[in-house]
Amino acid sequence: MKVYGITNCNTVKKALDWLKQNNISYEFHDFKKLGVSEEKLNEWNEKAGYEKFLNKQGLTWKGLDAETKDGVNEAADALPLLKEKTSMIKRPVIEDNGFLFFGFDEKAYQQHFGK
Repeated sequence: MKVYGITNCNTVKKALDWLKQNNISYEFHDFKKLGVSEEKLNEWNEKAGYEKFLNKQGLTWKGLDAETKDGVNEAADALPLLKEKTSMIKRPVIEDNGFLFFGFDEKAYQQHFGK
């Protein structure tokens, strides 16, 4: 299982704490240190659609100029921006044997991990 995120993100901290408390092992991929590949973003887009992981609630998105925001209308617009500004990816991202989840939702985690 792989968890993608940023170490100082409170939502990522909640998710990692939950995984630790439930003895679920994972590999952590830090966006700030390792970035994210174009291939990975394309894979997530194919599985879930970029709208699912483009975080429009965060400060990075809110800090963009109106022209840039208005120019994001499809994956071809969003994915290069997400690659450049990884803090706009909804966190954490969890991949586990076909399970793909964005954000922290304890009920979804409990259901998936049987806890």
